[in-house]
Amino acid sequence: MHELALSQAIAASVERHADGRHVTRVRVRIGHLRQVVPESLRFSWTLLTEGSALDGTELLVEHVPAVVACNDCAEMSTLDLPILVCHACHGHDVTLVSGDEFLIDSIDVMEVA
Repeated sequence: MHELALSQAIAASVERHADGRHVTRVRVRIGHLRQVVPESLRFSWTLLTEGSALDGTELLVEHVPAVVACNDCAEMSTLDLPILVCHACHGHDVTLVSGDEFLIDSIDVMEVA
């Protein structure tokens, strides 16, 4: 289950950037081509963070669709399958616009007074 490894990478980065502050929410943007199952990632996150400094931290996952721009006909296509092809002209000369992301978008922390 690669979602567990992904959760570990997210947790390590969040802990490093939180710098000891209490984290309440983490938002990640994950592209369609990464083939991550959001429910599995959230489940892995809960298991991994239980009993840690991140216990109770909400993980929000934003799915980013895979979109290609056709270099032949200039159409934009949203992909359902990981096959880089233009839906309009069926050309293969396309440029990936989005869908390969794996980003921590934001970390919400509570400031200590």
